[in-house]
Amino acid sequence: MPESYDVKDLRLAEGGRRRIEWADQEMPVLRQIRERFEKKRPLQGTRIAACLHVTSETGNLMRTLQAGGADIVLCASNPLSTQDDVAASLVTHFEIPVYAVKGEDNETYYRHISQSLDHQPHLTMDDGADLVSTLHKNRRELLDGVRGGTEETTTGVIRLRAMAASGALHYPIIAVNDAMTKHFFDNRYGTGQSTVDGIVRATNILLAGKTFVIAGYGWCGRGLAMRARGMGANVIVTEVDPLVALEAVMDGFRIMPMEEASPLGDIFCTLTGDINILDRQHFERMKDGAILANSGHFNVEINIPVLEEMAHEKQRVREFVEQYVLGDGRRINLLGEGRLVNLAAAEGHPASVMDMSFANQALSSEYMLEHGDELTDSVHTIPEAIDREIARLKLESMGMQIDKLTEEQSRYLHSWEEGT
Repeated sequence: MPESYDVKDLRLAEGGRRRIEWADQEMPVLRQIRERFEKKRPLQGTRIAACLHVTSETGNLMRTLQAGGADIVLCASNPLSTQDDVAASLVTHFEIPVYAVKGEDNETYYRHISQSLDHQPHLTMDDGADLVSTLHKNRRELLDGVRGGTEETTTGVIRLRAMAASGALHYPIIAVNDAMTKHFFDNRYGTGQSTVDGIVRATNILLAGKTFVIAGYGWCGRGLAMRARGMGANVIVTEVDPLVALEAVMDGFRIMPMEEASPLGDIFCTLTGDINILDRQHFERMKDGAILANSGHFNVEINIPVLEEMAHEKQRVREFVEQYVLGDGRRINLLGEGRLVNLAAAEGHPASVMDMSFANQALSSEYMLEHGDELTDSVHTIPEAIDREIARLKLESMGMQIDKLTEEQSRYLHSWEEGT
C-alpha cells in the first residue's frame, strides 16, 4: 500500500479490479506493449506524474507503465470523471498512489495535482495541461528534473502550444492527441459514441426526431454528428472555420450560426475547446425543455454563471440534470454540470479506442526517455513510426491483414522517370 493517497473508499477496490480486467479484454495493443515492457523494463527508475481521467482504461495504462519499471503517481484531470472503484483498486492491488475522488471541489482538485507533483517527476502525462501549467506556475523548483511529457487531448495541446509560443514551456511535450491512431479513432468514434451514451443515460430521451445542435465540427464533432444522425436526430452544425463548415455541408448536415440554431434545437452539445459557445443571447432564444451538454475538456463552453444569473429557480431533476427555470417559465436543462458529459454521466470512451490512445502514451513515454534530450522545449508531433506500429498491432489483434508493396511497386512510387 502506498504511503500517501486520497481516494473515496478502499472497500470499492474489488469492484474496481473487475472493471479494470474487463477493460483489459478490449485493449490487446496495450497488453502486447505491457508484455514487452515487463521483459525490457524501458522505464526503469523513471518517476511519472500522470493527470488523466481515472477510469478502468487508465488503470490498464498505469499497469503498463508500472510493468515497464516506472514509479507512477496518478491524479484526476477532471473532478467528475473519476471512477472511485478504479482509484481504490489502483491503490490496493497495484500500490499506485492515486489522488482522485469523483465530485471533488476545485480546491481539492488542485491540491491533488500538487500532491502528484510532490513525486518530483521525470516525465509528466497530462490530459488538458492542468498538471503542466500548475508545475510551471507554482512548482518551478521541480522543472530542472523534468525530461519531458505527453499530452492527451486537443484542449491541452492548444494550451501547451500557446505556452511554447510565448516561451513559457520549459521542456518538450509529445502531442499524443495528434497521432492519427488517437484523433481519428478516439476523438471520432470514442467521443461520438460515449457522448451520445452520456446524454441518453442522463436524460433517457429518444434522439430520433429531435433537433440536435452540435457546436464544432472537429474530429469529436464529426463523430457525434455521425452517431446522432444514425440514431434518427436532425443534426445542425455550427462552426467558425469556413473549410470545416463546408465539409459538414458536404457530409449532409445543416450549417447555421448558433443564434439561428438556438430556437430550433432540442439538444445542444459543445465540442470546441473555447469559452461561452452557448451564452446569454442563445439561452434567451431556446425553447422550453432545451437540453445542454458539453463534451469539450473544460466546463467553460456553456456560460454557466450567466445561466445561473438568468434563472429564477434551479433544481436537480435527475442525477446528472440541473434544471434552470427562467423568468418567463422556460426550463433549460444542463447535464453533468457542464463538464465532459461522456465521463460525468457515463463511462467515457470504450476501451477498444482507448487501447490505441494509451498505446501512444506508453510508447511516447519510452520515446521521450530515449530522445528527449534531442528535442526542443516545444510541442512535438508523435513519430509516424509509432503511429503506424500501433495501427498495425490493432489490425493484427482484430484478425485483419493488409497488402504489402512489391519491390517493383515501391520502386515506382519513389521514382520520377516513369510516366504515361
